[in-house]
Amino acid sequence: MRVDDSLGLDVLTLTAAQVKEYHEKGFLIIESAVPDETCSALRERMRQLMDDFDPKSVRSVFTTNEQVRHTDQYFMDSANKITFFFEEEAFDSKGELKQSLPLSINKVGHALHTKDVVFSNFSLSFVWKNLLEQLGMTEPQAAQSMYIFKQPSIGGEVNCHQDSTFLYTQPMSVIGLWFAIEDATLENGCLWGLPGGHKQGLLKRFERTSAGAIETKMVLLNEHQWALDELVALPVPKGSLVVLNGEFPHLSYANRSGKSRHAYALHAVDKGCDYPLENWLQVGEDQEFASFHTSK
Repeated sequence: MRVDDSLGLDVLTLTAAQVKEYHEKGFLIIESAVPDETCSALRERMRQLMDDFDPKSVRSVFTTNEQVRHTDQYFMDSANKITFFFEEEAFDSKGELKQSLPLSINKVGHALHTKDVVFSNFSLSFVWKNLLEQLGMTEPQAAQSMYIFKQPSIGGEVNCHQDSTFLYTQPMSVIGLWFAIEDATLENGCLWGLPGGHKQGLLKRFERTSAGAIETKMVLLNEHQWALDELVALPVPKGSLVVLNGEFPHLSYANRSGKSRHAYALHAVDKGCDYPLENWLQVGEDQEFASFHTSK
């Protein structure tokens, strides 16, 4: 059934087998979830946002290596803004960009779903609310969003991690929606994951040292190690949706190919769950995340 002519999105009705697969493996792949024209519209809107960004205004680099993570006010404020982060390999020894700006940005986050009308209309569609409810959420809310470029040749590796490390709720409720804006292949840095790894529990938490602080720390919760030799590749064509349990271990390798791998990620939490002040991402005193649309 066609439900939103402006976005071209269809309601996604999961089978019992798909729901079981998600809960057993920790992830679910749904191909053709987003029409080509919608993917193109999101990519074009991001191009327009890039045109308005002054690369000389900030030099914040994104990395998932917690030992060298550069946590600063710019990063912490990104919870409520549209913020640009560069690839680690974007600059030369003199601090100048080695290539054009559109080929230098690692990602844009973390409030596209509330601060831009195009991304908001897509992100908060009741299609995703309906999907999240089918997977067990009672009252899903959108907490975080990011557009990921995985640039040709310099697209950085994303180390094996769990989304709930960075968005923690009690009880656990985080679900990630990862949309392939372009084909994600073995060559350009597709996702890899550990099926069933979410059942081992959360390994770490990324926390503020205290409520409101800029300083952060990584807190070890468990001693287990992931069997990285059991990782499986998750290549998907453009328009696919990969649904990720918040405790599902996943990564992506560096992109050394000549093709980018654009993706858009949206993370949801259940409103009824506690969201601690120690989480790095805080959107305000009332801590109200964005609600999904309830109808067309």
